[in-house]
Amino acid sequence: MNSDDSSDNPTLPISPTDTELFESLKAGQISALDTFYDRYGRLVYGLALQILKNSQEAEDLTQEIFLALWRKEQYDPSRGSVSSFLTTMTRCRAIDKLRSRGAFLNFLERWRRTQPTETFTNTPFERASYAERSQQVQNALAQLSPNQRQVLEMFYYEGLTYTEIAQRLKIPLGTVKTRSRLGLLKLRQTLEDFVR
Repeated sequence: MNSDDSSDNPTLPISPTDTELFESLKAGQISALDTFYDRYGRLVYGLALQILKNSQEAEDLTQEIFLALWRKEQYDPSRGSVSSFLTTMTRCRAIDKLRSRGAFLNFLERWRRTQPTETFTNTPFERASYAERSQQVQNALAQLSPNQRQVLEMFYYEGLTYTEIAQRLKIPLGTVKTRSRLGLLKLRQTLEDFVR
């Protein structure tokens, strides 16, 4: 068999174009999404990781991006390539996550600073508002696992660094960071209305 015969072999798979894949995706063929993921998953994950600096958040965002493609959100093949669409959406959503993370951390820091020194010399309305916020945060903290709550309380209430927490609890630094990240994600979901 010479090399020219292989081009006529109908059993060899022909790789579909992105446009053809998108048409298959619109028709409900989930295998098209798998192929898109194979082609662009590393690109999306790499960009998400570069911006977010957190592998778990980058993995989560990668899943979100491909789910958005599956739902055919906003993508118009006539306006550009799939790779451009995916990178633009990844960049935008990653930056949104950074802003959200920053706003949430600022909220927690403001709340922590007011916690020990709060004096009730202000108006009854301000006292009631503070009490409500305080109760919401306490309720949210109560929903965390004991390990997550312990790390966040040591970080925010005692002002310890992650390294100091790891030393005190005699656990790896990575474990402390993971508990903190998971706890903050849970708090952010629970306190979403108060963070805005």
